[in-house]
Amino acid sequence: MQPILPPFPATRLRRMRRSPALRDLAQEHRLSVKDLIWPIFITDVAGADVEVSSMPGVFRHTLEGAVKAAEEAAKLGIPALCLFPFTDPAEKTEGCEMAWNPENISNRVIRAIKREVPEIAVMTDIALDPYNANGHDGLVRDGEILNDETVECLVKMGLAQAEAGADILGPSDMMDGRIAALREALEGAGHQGVTILSYAAKYASAFYGPFRDAVGASGALKGDKKTYQMNPGNSDEALRLVARDLAEGADMVMVKPGMPYLDIVRRVKDAFGVPTYAYQVSGEYAMLMAAVKNGWLDHDKVMMESLIGFRRAGCDGVLTYFAPAAAKLLSA
Repeated sequence: MQPILPPFPATRLRRMRRSPALRDLAQEHRLSVKDLIWPIFITDVAGADVEVSSMPGVFRHTLEGAVKAAEEAAKLGIPALCLFPFTDPAEKTEGCEMAWNPENISNRVIRAIKREVPEIAVMTDIALDPYNANGHDGLVRDGEILNDETVECLVKMGLAQAEAGADILGPSDMMDGRIAALREALEGAGHQGVTILSYAAKYASAFYGPFRDAVGASGALKGDKKTYQMNPGNSDEALRLVARDLAEGADMVMVKPGMPYLDIVRRVKDAFGVPTYAYQVSGEYAMLMAAVKNGWLDHDKVMMESLIGFRRAGCDGVLTYFAPAAAKLLSA
């Protein structure tokens, strides 16, 4: 729809920018604390609960620290946390058995948060890379990432997390068929209320580097993830992937990374009209924070501008490491 505008001077678009009150009245998109999901790193490895060197201001949390983060989130009004584990390298195997162990750090943290801060929604990560001796999201045989065998592992992982009390499962692995398998397993095990937020369009991106540092997967990774994560040059494929995951039972979908792929967010939202999220990934956060640390950018201004950009592109919410800082500004 094209706007009908009379010629200048009858039309002066600056009139609506003349004062803060007028700018507020004309603002098309707004950011709320309810739009934020806070990703946190968790660990039970002694001495690993430190600041992530490539992500200033981001720390790995012990179980007790994760509960405190959940309490902080609740006070700030942040509706959900997403958990990512840093595991002991000695527990990483080629079979990834620790991924579905009921006593792994993720499942223990889920139970602790749901016991102490039940109002916070807990989202998890469904992928094998934190537990994989090869650093990949799936099982590896002779250099090949196995799809169907990996899906069987992901189902066991998802069921263990649902049993621990997870509210939202986040399959980030990009294996074919995993949403249908997870949904069928959840229904069969009596976990009909567990939500799936599928990383439906996850790109093989260079922006994940600091995250891999945070979960200890950088040194373990052999090769790359291009056979299962998306080609950055493709956008039509993203729509096919989203359509497939929705048809298989996903409740919400994710585009990852965020800022370099906002065109994909817009296409997904326009095409499907479903709850659509994006992840402002570690590299995006680190890039902005590096510029802030050098005095080149204003922290609060670029943080909020980047987040409103997600909303403008069509996101219903954003996973962002800026969540606590943004929530404090929004409530000020």
